Amino acid sequence: MILIKLLLAHILGDFFLQPKSWVKDKEKRGLKSSKLYLHVLIHIVLTSLLLWDITQWPIILTIGLSHLIVDALKLTLQKKKTKRIWFFMDQLMHVIVILICFFSFTYKEIEISTQLTEKSLLIAVCLLFLTIPTAIIMKTIFIKWNIEKLNKDSKSLADAGKYIGILERILVFIFIITNHWEAVGFLITAKSVFRFGDLKESKNRQLTEYILIGTLISFGIAIVVGIICSAII
Repeated sequence: MILIKLLLAHILGDFFLQPKSWVKDKEKRGLKSSKLYLHVLIHIVLTSLLLWDITQWPIILTIGLSHLIVDALKLTLQKKKTKRIWFFMDQLMHVIVILICFFSFTYKEIEISTQLTEKSLLIAVCLLFLTIPTAIIMKTIFIKWNIEKLNKDSKSLADAGKYIGILERILVFIFIITNHWEAVGFLITAKSVFRFGDLKESKNRQLTEYILIGTLISFGIAIVVGIICSAII
């Protein structure tokens, strides 16, 4: 339960409560950016609220300080060419710190609400991860290719692909945890039918490969998260 709360605080603080303007300001000004310290403060506040136990201050302090150190290290050493690598290293280090805190400290858990069960929190963490965090992960993976050039003649809505991906991952996750694998196959088929027209008209092999890779990664992440969640539940 504690581990789930710590992961939830991290996802909310790093992906939902950190505007793009803050990220740009941190990358531009580095350690002089006030947004860096405000971002760390948000993580401390979120962790405190979710744990809701003053005796667990070592966990809160460790996560706050480690987040500042990891983010400062990333901003100092990150270059334009290594931005994608540092994104994953940054997230990995944060998760490692959370795991260390979970296994190292002795704590007494106090529930905020009787309705806040382990199962509901786990599902909430998974659903949140499959939205903006996964979208950012996929965007980071595709940095190595010039996607804007492939879509320069596209007349699609702004950010439409991102929201379609979020919706499809949520649906796949729900289908898996409710044990309706046939619905996952139907969703993949439906998306393939809609995409077939675009690919046929474009006659662009690179665009076809981009769409195929994106679809496989999106569905793959959702399936893996759904299987893990189902196994834990």
